[in-house]
Amino acid sequence: MKSSWSTFFTLIGATAALEYQQPFSGNILQETAETPRKQYPNVNLDQIIEDSPLLSFHRDIIKIPSISGDEKNVGEYIIDFLSSQNLTVEKQIVTPGSETESERFNVYAYVGENRYPDILLTSHIDTVPPFIPYTLQTPTSYTQFINREDVIISGRGSVDAKASVAAITFAVLETLKESPSASLGLLFDIGEENSGIGMKHFSNSDLNLSPPTYNTLVFGEPTELSLVAGHKGSLGFKVVARGKAAHSGYPWLGQSAISAILPVLQYLESLQYLSPEQGGLLRSEKFGASTLNIGVISGGQAANVVPDYAEATVAVRLADGTPDDTREIIRKAVDRITSGTGSVSLDFGDLNGGASPQYLDADADGFDVITVNYGTDVPSLKIHDQGTQRVKRYLYGPGSIHVAHGDNEAITVGELEQAVDGYKKLISAAL
Repeated sequence: MKSSWSTFFTLIGATAALEYQQPFSGNILQETAETPRKQYPNVNLDQIIEDSPLLSFHRDIIKIPSISGDEKNVGEYIIDFLSSQNLTVEKQIVTPGSETESERFNVYAYVGENRYPDILLTSHIDTVPPFIPYTLQTPTSYTQFINREDVIISGRGSVDAKASVAAITFAVLETLKESPSASLGLLFDIGEENSGIGMKHFSNSDLNLSPPTYNTLVFGEPTELSLVAGHKGSLGFKVVARGKAAHSGYPWLGQSAISAILPVLQYLESLQYLSPEQGGLLRSEKFGASTLNIGVISGGQAANVVPDYAEATVAVRLADGTPDDTREIIRKAVDRITSGTGSVSLDFGDLNGGASPQYLDADADGFDVITVNYGTDVPSLKIHDQGTQRVKRYLYGPGSIHVAHGDNEAITVGELEQAVDGYKKLISAAL
């Protein structure tokens, strides 16, 4: 496509409106979300947390940093805790430790010798950086009295996804107290935030049989206590430009890689606003438009040197089609804007990477139903149910994705406790 830059940027402007704690033991099920609401004068927030086994467990795992790649300590804590509650716990090694790196492992737990349960509940124990300490605060409207349910819990992972880890754990323990023979399992995996390595390892292991022994999977992520009917797919790639270095006083002796890559990136960003008929990214009625984010740009060596290299890292959230479909759209777009000169190239890495949009079950009664734009572990777990009864997949959890990954990540006591009831409902429906 050959058109003036002024026309091109006009098009874009017109279309872009868019300390670690020791595990506690004993009777951990004395308080549930059905406990009568209490109002606390002269609030001791720490005591509210200490009085609840659920909230104490949630606090303890938040206090242990577990940024992706460094999940060992929180994993060990969770193993000790689940073992103290008479569950059989396995450490599924994902990458063995070395002199320079910590051992990384998933936590897999079940009842007695029932290693292949009917219902598997899972969430991830890693977080994004940076670590943010655990804190408590009262709502801004607090005056003299406060409902304990309104207490705000902040810190990295307080929502994503240690809220789900805590709520899932206590939902399972409470269900087993009421129905000791319930066939339930827990999987807490690593690396969800940057590679999906933990779930992919589980998927390829002897714990994921063909055909599957489980009939229901429950994935824990922040969904604001709604069931998710589906989420967008994903695709990542790099855009690379190569030029020729020269003195900045004589720029005509060189070729700027940065100057070459900028219009390409600008055009790629516009694809989310163009219709598929115009060469834009795919759309669907369920998920709306695919979106594209240029997350990292790097290039050049100094201000007085014409840059001979530049690259950008891009992420696309797919509303429709396969990763291959979107790769082809991106290739054509780059050829179009560069007139096929080859000055800018694409690096898609593993051509088996990426994921199509995921369609999930939302048939359990008593839940609101939504769709979400973020990615999860769901596509990393390959379910070998072809020719057998289809495995149901639910996505549910406490907290909002809008604060996950942010410096304001936080959740209320009430929502965390409601999530226990929500997970119990899903378990009951599956049983």
